[in-house]
Amino acid sequence: MIEYLYGQIASLAPTQAVVDCGGVGYLLNISLSSYDALQGQERAKLLVHEMIREDSHDLYGFATEQERNLFRLLIGVSGVGPNTARTILSAISAPELEMVIVGGDHGRLKTVKGIGLKTAQRIIVDLKDKVKPTEGVVIEASTASTQVMEEALAAMTMLGFPRPAAQKVLKKIIEGEPSITVEAAIKKALALL
Repeated sequence: MIEYLYGQIASLAPTQAVVDCGGVGYLLNISLSSYDALQGQERAKLLVHEMIREDSHDLYGFATEQERNLFRLLIGVSGVGPNTARTILSAISAPELEMVIVGGDHGRLKTVKGIGLKTAQRIIVDLKDKVKPTEGVVIEASTASTQVMEEALAAMTMLGFPRPAAQKVLKKIIEGEPSITVEAAIKKALALL
């Protein structure tokens, strides 16, 4: 089992990195988060998850232990394969994904390409007890709250409500319930306006 690879980055693309370790190039499938972390580096250490099947031997690389742990949890969910897990981690940062799972925000998961309502709900149900937010997540939670605010505000204005009034009500709702979903925020706002 390969735990990590440390070497020169021979090539780097948004979905793959080739790490040269002692003259052998290892192709690693990576997320956009890991791609961002590797930008501008000549040498890097990537944590590895191996997927060995009858017809393939794939390596997945991660810049952080947190991201690799979430990847491993995601592929343990029925219906979520390694490419879907990598897509989720590319669309949602690891700390934010922890908040999404703990907060039960299936609406945020549904924004990821290829994730439907049932898969989003299954991920949350299966992983809610296994994921514990790490330090620094409070900052990420405010990012999630901002996104909920923006989406809910856009929906409210499309429904014909004045932007300032909708914004005031939504701000109060989200401050009282930071992990609220977009749908729940809209429903509460409709009841108050």
